[in-house]
Amino acid sequence: MPGLLTILIFFPLAGAVIVMLFGRGRDNFSRVAALAVSIVDFVLAIPLFLRFRADAHTMQFVERVPWVENLGISYHLGIDGISLLLVLITTLLTWISILASWTAITSRVREFMAAMLLLETGMLGVFCSIDLFLFYVFWEAMLIPMYLLIGVWGGERRIYATIKFVLFTLAGSLLMLVAIIYLYFLHGQETGVYTFDLVTLYGFSVAREAQYWLFAAFFLSFAIKVPLFPFHTWLPDAHVEAPTAGSVILAGVLLKMGTYGMVRFCLPLFPLASLHFTPLIMVFSVIGIIYGALVAMVQPDIKKLVAYSSVSHLGFVVLGIFALNVQGLQGGIIQMVNHGLSTGALFLIVGMIYERRHTRLISDFGGLARTIPVFATFFMITTMSSIGVPGLNGFVGEFLILLGAFKASWVLGVIATTGIVLAAVYMLWMFQRVVWGEVTHEENRGLTDLSIREWVVMLPLVLLMFWIGIYPKTFLSKTETSAKHLISHVHGRQMQGSDRDYALDLPNRTPFASLKYHGRSK
Repeated sequence: MPGLLTILIFFPLAGAVIVMLFGRGRDNFSRVAALAVSIVDFVLAIPLFLRFRADAHTMQFVERVPWVENLGISYHLGIDGISLLLVLITTLLTWISILASWTAITSRVREFMAAMLLLETGMLGVFCSIDLFLFYVFWEAMLIPMYLLIGVWGGERRIYATIKFVLFTLAGSLLMLVAIIYLYFLHGQETGVYTFDLVTLYGFSVAREAQYWLFAAFFLSFAIKVPLFPFHTWLPDAHVEAPTAGSVILAGVLLKMGTYGMVRFCLPLFPLASLHFTPLIMVFSVIGIIYGALVAMVQPDIKKLVAYSSVSHLGFVVLGIFALNVQGLQGGIIQMVNHGLSTGALFLIVGMIYERRHTRLISDFGGLARTIPVFATFFMITTMSSIGVPGLNGFVGEFLILLGAFKASWVLGVIATTGIVLAAVYMLWMFQRVVWGEVTHEENRGLTDLSIREWVVMLPLVLLMFWIGIYPKTFLSKTETSAKHLISHVHGRQMQGSDRDYALDLPNRTPFASLKYHGRSK
């Protein structure tokens, strides 16, 4: 009998098969079936949250079945406080994205809906896998439907954006694959046990020099996915050319795979390297915060402005993670969710207005509060959430991140704080030009306000913005124990590392036999 996580992951895959088999020439069937499957999957995820033990740092809802036993590969699933919220936001944004695409996607509807469900399977597999081989399979499988979403249903420059997205991601993925294989052989040579099991590898002490190289390979792969400055150049093109649903999923979930990977793999597997590279990573995070905000400020296209804002916001997440304290890490985790809600909602809003006006240029709008007030209200709340106004979700994440950053480095904390000021500048300036003032374009006078379907799309996101902003304990309590344990693990390994000597031996036999660990008491 499959467990809850298996059902959660593969139920969308089954739905995609049904859509492909029975949806030919039946667009409404494809839409309804995909929406029903994604809503059911979201409902299935709710028991994970309700039954999750907040006082335990270990993996929960664990499923393990031997897969390729002679190679140490197993079908191993589980979640902890770090992955729980990301699983929920994935299932939530998927059905919202499908509903938002109801009228926007009119060609190859069957294939589009199947791709969305396949993408959900890949994303959930990434967040639930605790076997490195299984994780990599889901990580790569997720690229295929995203490639199709941008390449088939994207804008005029969709081919360029798709190829750029795939090349960047594949480059990072290959680095990670090499590191996974190296770690696999290294563990086998030191212990006699060849395994891809993540929990087992957490307890393995890797030589300091080896940690540096392995950390670099994993981190670069995740930094490209985030994307962290200066690996961000693929993101604006992908966002601008992607259909609305693709942009929502890309911003709300796919980018979080990079920050999730840093927390799940880089910190616990390579604690000494994490501590060694932390100052450099924090500096690049702050650069990304300021750079993303400054570039967003001069964008004439609303969607491109929101895309560059993601570079800035994800810089905050990485800054919180590598502050290496509980406040920063918890802030980074909750901010992953917050960014998915606020930026996902912003892309939905851009998609709604684009369907009505077929333009995204800020200069083509003005005075929308007079003609479509409900739209303007949702736009205002989402804007306030994005810039971190108290009472909304963005404030909670940014406050915790800055608290952690100031504990790590007050200088970087001060510089990062200016990013919040800049975010207020570019978001409020954009909002003022689009919504307030007089109606200067006649095309805007006859616009229709939000439909019932669009209300349903926006309302869950807005309610969660207020819920997290007013009572964040509901969600922070689920992450606290896991965050404390991870920080304790990193700093505990630092103390162990200071009491050991690490040496690098380079015989000519095989590359996997090159790293040797020599421990001696002092």
